[in-house]
Amino acid sequence: MSHEIVPVVDLISREIDRALVNLIPLKILRKHVVVPISRRGSTLTVATSDPTNIFAADELKFITGYNVELVVARKEEIEQVLGITRKDSESGIVHAGAGVLDMDMEEVLGDTLDGEPGVDDFDEDAFEVGDFGDLISGAIDDVELVEQEDDDILHANVDAPIIKLVNSILIKAIQMKVSDIHIEPFERAVWVRFRVDGVLKRIMQLPAQIKNPVLSRLKIMSHLDIAERRLPQDGRIKLKIGKKREMDFRVSSLPTLFGEKIVMRLLDKSNLQLDMTRLGFDPPALELFKTAIHEPWGMVLVTGPTGSGKTTTLYSALAELNSEDTNIMTAEDPVEYNLLGINQVQMAENIGLNFASALRSFLRQDPDIILVGEIRDFETAEISIKAALTGHMVLSTLHTNDAPSTVNRLVNMGVEPFLIASATNLILAQRLARRICAECKKRTKESEKVLEKLGMSIAEIQQAELMIGSGCSVCNETGYKGRVALYEVMGIDPELKEMIIYGATANELKEKAVEKGMDTLRMAAIKKMTAGEVSLQEILRVTKAD
Repeated sequence: MSHEIVPVVDLISREIDRALVNLIPLKILRKHVVVPISRRGSTLTVATSDPTNIFAADELKFITGYNVELVVARKEEIEQVLGITRKDSESGIVHAGAGVLDMDMEEVLGDTLDGEPGVDDFDEDAFEVGDFGDLISGAIDDVELVEQEDDDILHANVDAPIIKLVNSILIKAIQMKVSDIHIEPFERAVWVRFRVDGVLKRIMQLPAQIKNPVLSRLKIMSHLDIAERRLPQDGRIKLKIGKKREMDFRVSSLPTLFGEKIVMRLLDKSNLQLDMTRLGFDPPALELFKTAIHEPWGMVLVTGPTGSGKTTTLYSALAELNSEDTNIMTAEDPVEYNLLGINQVQMAENIGLNFASALRSFLRQDPDIILVGEIRDFETAEISIKAALTGHMVLSTLHTNDAPSTVNRLVNMGVEPFLIASATNLILAQRLARRICAECKKRTKESEKVLEKLGMSIAEIQQAELMIGSGCSVCNETGYKGRVALYEVMGIDPELKEMIIYGATANELKEKAVEKGMDTLRMAAIKKMTAGEVSLQEILRVTKAD
């Protein structure tokens, strides 16, 4: 009969993460005299003085949802850690045997720590300091994070300051309609920055001493390996806000010089706009786009930089096409929103499931419409075009600056021009511009010379009613609230197809498309400016002269 050797650990010299301790209620830890010391994947390592206590292991597995691996430590050391935990219940990391950290609640959530700004050090332009103080103390404006999938939130000690701090950051981001949260460690501080309406703004600065507890808490919520700090990782946090609203956070960690940077993309299904008439298209451009996606076969490409709204446009097109008699399949990396009636496949490069391999499988699944998250290489482009030429409608994205240069991008990948011309119905380029705040909008004037350089005609200058936001409490004194899409829609008609076959340049294609009535991104932006929706400064920020 073989006996498994249980490892022995020295808790006195070990650093124990507060986020792990908070996975299990303190009364359970005291009951069994155990303490969690590390987590790797789905396995939680727990120190105990009695490794034969299978009841403790079973209860911890039930509470945390993790497989429990027991290691042996002296009972006195475990009791010392639990004693410190009781005494130091407001800190981040617990140093067993080292007394308490040189950081108490006042320091964690106070204004200063060793000369560094604390949690309450907010930029006044963003919102009042007192607002966040209310969040820390628990007055969260009737917003409540309700756990949906993450077991650790259900069983965590929600009174712990690190958990309260992280929750309050997430809640404030939701309230401010943030698109991304950046947690960035530097040598003497940790920055928290929010991207609001496409622009990053530093919201607060945390003391460097609580960097690891905050990052560990976020990684546990995202089901990432907290022991792995050398490699990038991707995860997801899925929460409910109250009883009806769901919110996903797409989480990415990246090792940097002073620790891991975490970026969270907020995905709010309740704010997903799937009504194509409300996306910001001009009526002629919308009609052209709808005609192209309703063709029985062919390819429609949406292009633009990351964060320009390509996913929303494509999902809106799928919502328009979705019906019970249509088989729609998508290959996405990642799947951002779940859509009823559409077969969505998450890419997994580590096991060989990429866009090209998914496309091959799709063609054996009797599809009518295929969405390819992004055409990144020749193989994906080739299969997409062949699918478009054999009776399927294919929707996809690329990263190019405008619609005409998309053709050159495909040629550079190795696709023959005659195949591009035969398969492509339409190419759409887009950007997102900040909308002038309706509450503080006021008229302004610009010199005619500046407007002429912008590309406006004399008639347009004379008719224009230029507006600007003066800044108010509604827009956090920025003058902007929300965003509006700018579209450049290039339908590929027979004349443009012929030009593509004979190797026309991007400029030649643009000139011909404009001659046929296409609005460039700059032209679309000018129309929004003369309508009083966007400012001159915003046009110069997001578009380039034709």
